[in-house]
Amino acid sequence: MSTTVADHILERLRAWGVEHVFGYPGDGINGLLAAWGRAENRPRFVQSRHEEMSALQAVGYAKFSGRVGVCAATSGPGAIHLLNGLYDAKLDHVPVVAIVGQTHRTAMGGSYQQEVDLHTLFKDVASDFVETVTVPEQLPNVLDRAIRTAYARRAPTAIIVPGDVQELAYSAPTHEFKMVPSSLESGAWTTVPSEDSVRQAAEILNSGDKVAILVGQGAAGARAEVERMAELLGAGVAKALLGKDVLSDELPYVTGSIGLLGTRPSYEMMRDCDTLLTIGSSFPYSQFLPDFGKARGVQIDIDPHMVGMRYPYEVNLIGDAKATLERLIPLIRSEERGREWFETICDNVTRWHEVMERRAALSADPVNPEYVTRALDPLLPADAIVTSDSGSMSNWYARHLTFRPGMRGSLSGTLATMGCAVPYAIGAKFAHPDRPAIALVGDGAMQMNGLAELITAAKYRDLWEDPRLVVAVYNNRDLNQVTWEMRAMGGAPSFLPSQELPDVRYADFARSLGLTGIRVEKPEDVEPAWRTALAADGPAVVEFVTDPAVPPVPPHATWEQLEATAAAILKGDADRGSMVKQGVKSKLQEFLPTRERQDKGD
Repeated sequence: MSTTVADHILERLRAWGVEHVFGYPGDGINGLLAAWGRAENRPRFVQSRHEEMSALQAVGYAKFSGRVGVCAATSGPGAIHLLNGLYDAKLDHVPVVAIVGQTHRTAMGGSYQQEVDLHTLFKDVASDFVETVTVPEQLPNVLDRAIRTAYARRAPTAIIVPGDVQELAYSAPTHEFKMVPSSLESGAWTTVPSEDSVRQAAEILNSGDKVAILVGQGAAGARAEVERMAELLGAGVAKALLGKDVLSDELPYVTGSIGLLGTRPSYEMMRDCDTLLTIGSSFPYSQFLPDFGKARGVQIDIDPHMVGMRYPYEVNLIGDAKATLERLIPLIRSEERGREWFETICDNVTRWHEVMERRAALSADPVNPEYVTRALDPLLPADAIVTSDSGSMSNWYARHLTFRPGMRGSLSGTLATMGCAVPYAIGAKFAHPDRPAIALVGDGAMQMNGLAELITAAKYRDLWEDPRLVVAVYNNRDLNQVTWEMRAMGGAPSFLPSQELPDVRYADFARSLGLTGIRVEKPEDVEPAWRTALAADGPAVVEFVTDPAVPPVPPHATWEQLEATAAAILKGDADRGSMVKQGVKSKLQEFLPTRERQDKGD
């Protein structure tokens, strides 16, 4: 039997080192599915329950492996379903390739069943490269360019293959006019800024007395260099959510996350600094950066398209974070800088940890979600991969988990899509089958698609060397983040028809699939439940019944703002009594004396 176009696509994927393709079948890719059968499922076809989940699994795989994630879908509705996951890849700068079917060429333009203008559909999300294969000779160039571009631009790309083209006999491009040959090798490369711009950046940083550093996921390969720079500058380091695993939270000068979901030490450091160094981050909320004109700024980013957008930086260093810092560090003078700023940052970090510990210890009805996350923190395995969903869950993930060296974590940073945590964790398990994964999920996201993806976890559990995949569902029967945003930003009470959720028995559903399922309704059962789930011999669901009245208080919230919020909604909110009580208790923890002051009798 001759090699078909579909056979060659799978062969080329294998040549690129692709081991998994996350997808869902449909007749638009029947030729590819037949080829998978002939190829003995190499690369492995990982079947999700929905094409959006396939794309998000590919994103999770790419985030945690550093390799391209590949997803596949049929024409029409299958292609459309991929979009949300592909936009997640686009906005978080993750290399993903989508392989999509299309109706036969003879039917194109004929309003045929499941015929959609896929070029128009994908021209934004896959703007760096989208192409339709119409003859065999276009391969391997089209596939090679899609993969190479995904890596180089850190972006999603797409190739569209009509159903009849998939079944054509493959013939390679020849040495003729208008034929485009291709090669596999992409080569290692590093971008570095000019020497002059590095010297200018060093002058700015050396002139600062109160330096703040902000890191994002672009600094992930420069852990040692970021630490050294912070030590030389006497600086604190705040982390964008996508950069949470860049540095260990055990370092005394790491102030934690920044922004609405961030910490008070990060907020205060940005408020009071006179110099800002941003490394590998496009953190969008400029109101949490220093006031314009107050601080001098230097930015390091590998993508010239992403620099200079968030703050009036004086110098934009275009280059790889590690290579750029290696050139910058020898020019930094540390001997002229005092220690008062650095010690203030460390003291603020210590105090914040105590505040968060006290918040987690507050009583709630029935369980405090902050305590649930705090109880997990010391139990996290050293090689854990943690995924967080969007919503109020990301507050607890950002503030209560201490990432130590070797741990990994991520969420949908820029798109902030609901329903990413479980597919991310499944993608992570295929990227690292020898490591445990923990997904932190709100009940809204779990009802949206997490429940269905438990079926995927059950289907593939035997492929993972370390069988642990723990899905923690925070069941508060409320779409909590939007509820609090309505209260705090709009001064409006919770609108129950849109916000209230059914009380689903998530643990029971897990047990119906043969997984471990635990429901927790009392604080004293929280830690034992975590221990049981982390010791399970396969995927486990831990359902924590938590209090929706516990507020995700922003780091900059004042008493006056809390009072205004309470006054605006006290007359109409269904949960007004509990909400005000929990809000006051949470905010009060910031004003209690630290342990050090208590020990001194202050």
